[in-house]
Amino acid sequence: MIRSFALLALGTLAVAGIAQAQQAAPTAPPRPPPARAPETALALEAAQTAISTCSANGYTVAVSIVDAAGVLKLFLDKDGASKGAIETSTKKATTALALKAKNSDVMEQMKTDKALAAKIEADPTLFVRAGGVPITVGSDFIGAIGVGGAPGGDKDEACAIAGIDKIKARLK
Repeated sequence: MIRSFALLALGTLAVAGIAQAQQAAPTAPPRPPPARAPETALALEAAQTAISTCSANGYTVAVSIVDAAGVLKLFLDKDGASKGAIETSTKKATTALALKAKNSDVMEQMKTDKALAAKIEADPTLFVRAGGVPITVGSDFIGAIGVGGAPGGDKDEACAIAGIDKIKARLK
């Protein structure tokens, strides 16, 4: 009888301990909604257009598209794209988004705005080279596209703009 009572008491304590542990366990915080971005199909179309535009001019490039939070949404490169093209396309896109301007425009502004130039030079996450262009819907920044690999950022930028122009009317 004492043994049965002891087992019953231990069982009750164990169940109570498990219940208490379950109550004390923190619940996962709700996940934030995903950042705004071009739909995947449109992002792919923009990247393909940028690559085909550059390819038509003999350039082998890589294209990155980031969402409004700066997270890589899509990456696409032409066969044979260099490591540098691959790395810079994403850096250009994230920089255009962070600065909310075409990288080429920021480069021009840096020539006369020494405070801006110092701020950018002090931030190792920024890569201000032409070829990064924000993607907007109205006044909302929903991401950015970066192209790398053409012989000159102006050519990268022209391909990035061609990609955006192809999908601009269908962005939400």
